[in-house]
Amino acid sequence: MSFKFKPPIGNFSQINGKCISLVGDDIDTDRIIPARFLKCIDFDSLGKSVFDDDRKTLKGNHPFDLETNKGATILIVNSNFGCGSSREHAPQALMRWGIKAIIGESFADIFYSNCIAIGVPCFTLPKKSIKEIQKYLDIKNLFLEIDLFKSTAKGEKLKFNLEIKETSKKMFLTGEWDATSKLLENKDLIENKLNDLPYINFNSSF
Repeated sequence: MSFKFKPPIGNFSQINGKCISLVGDDIDTDRIIPARFLKCIDFDSLGKSVFDDDRKTLKGNHPFDLETNKGATILIVNSNFGCGSSREHAPQALMRWGIKAIIGESFADIFYSNCIAIGVPCFTLPKKSIKEIQKYLDIKNLFLEIDLFKSTAKGEKLKFNLEIKETSKKMFLTGEWDATSKLLENKDLIENKLNDLPYINFNSSF
């Protein structure tokens, strides 16, 4: 399976893609990316190692190894996803595998925040709706169109009203989540402020 990674940049309101389902409650960050991979000096190689132990145990039958899930970008999960340690490597690994959005029953708070910080929206749905999606995925592929403005997700035969924190929604719609881009856009303002600070501006007299 290939791992073509294109990071999100700036504001966005639409996420379209094929779904991949991972069934089970309390899937923790150690399962998402085992501790031995935390010694990497950057996140670039983590995509191929996501769920490494689980995938080895299932010998090619893990959802992230199935050919039918190749190219999937929307992850469907159950409750308390991303619990355990606070390692930011977990959402980084998922994103570098190709995940652009996650829909689940609930998320661990720190995992949720780490996802928002790298541009991966996390939406919630009631257990009944998640089960409906997962049951559908047992039969055929599902492509969803997520509209952040309306907080909806719709496919060929399914439509859901998604829940997302208003603060998180605003960050994606305005691009505020992307601190690097915001800093680059305001380079002149930053330089002007630096020049105004006497302890930074070495040309100032004290």
